[in-house]
Amino acid sequence: MLIVKILLFLIIFSLIVMVHELGHMLLAKKNHIGVNEFSIGMGPVLASFVKGETKYSIRLFPFGGACMFEGEDGISEKSNSFQNASVFARISAVVAGPVFNFLLAYILALFFVGGSGYDEPVVYGVIPGYGAEEIGIQPGDVIKKLGKKKIHLYKEISFYSMTHEGEETPVVYERDGKTYEGVLVPKRNEETGRYLFGLQGSAEQKRGNALEILKYSAYEVKYCISTTVDSLKMMFQGKLSKDDVSGPIGMAVFIGDVYEASSVSGWYVVAMNMLSLTILISANLGVMNLLPLPALDGGRLVFLIIELFRGKKIDPEKEGIVHFIGLVLLMMLMVFIMYNDIQKFL
Repeated sequence: MLIVKILLFLIIFSLIVMVHELGHMLLAKKNHIGVNEFSIGMGPVLASFVKGETKYSIRLFPFGGACMFEGEDGISEKSNSFQNASVFARISAVVAGPVFNFLLAYILALFFVGGSGYDEPVVYGVIPGYGAEEIGIQPGDVIKKLGKKKIHLYKEISFYSMTHEGEETPVVYERDGKTYEGVLVPKRNEETGRYLFGLQGSAEQKRGNALEILKYSAYEVKYCISTTVDSLKMMFQGKLSKDDVSGPIGMAVFIGDVYEASSVSGWYVVAMNMLSLTILISANLGVMNLLPLPALDGGRLVFLIIELFRGKKIDPEKEGIVHFIGLVLLMMLMVFIMYNDIQKFL
């Protein structure tokens, strides 16, 4: 069982990282930017081969990857140097990694939604004495909007109530083609200690036609992206503790737990749950890499956007120093997260 859990984590995480780095490489080569190395993993090289100008390698620790452009963080005299490419070519090569993660999430979502269906934001039941009943929401109503957020899936309602706990929330809902509005006032549930709107959803998943699968797959990816963004906001607002943050070890444990819980229901349920996790992690990685921090894709985009408006390149050596410092800090953060994961899970 342990070997299966480890293999599942390695397959899922390696696939996501490989697609991310593949995006960088394909757009770099399309724009005639040299790629010195395409690697999966970090640390010592386990296996490698060279094709054309690029070294392809697998490294010991399966916690990341790299696509190393020629002259990326310094001065290179070669014509295919990253710094010699146009600013738009460099932007496309940098942003391609996260974009490929979002594309992977959407492609996998097509299989997930096609295979398991989607959860419409239809009210299945209303808890007596809570806000939903007080403003007249009834079973069968469709929630269209909470606050400023448009709702397409029922799990968006659940996540919204968790991230806006205790807040009075304007709601727009639909019944028999007519639109109604009200304000949901959450009430504290003494048993759970949580503030609830009083809405209940159904566990049933709706199966759709081809067009609905295309549409709800996009909503699935949108949900994964928005939950990642909202979780980051909560972290910066101090609403999440260090124990709410997980790294590769935490992901491996979570994937293993989901597999173990799903395995009693058969391979199909396992496959759907693994697809769901891969979609979430891929979208998560795409968002995280777009953060405007040195050494991340978002940090490189900041320098490129400054150059675009400034009309002049920033000194590559100075930019390289900034990204190197950012990389060191990122590695220190990864060590802390891994240590915290070990303390929590092992």
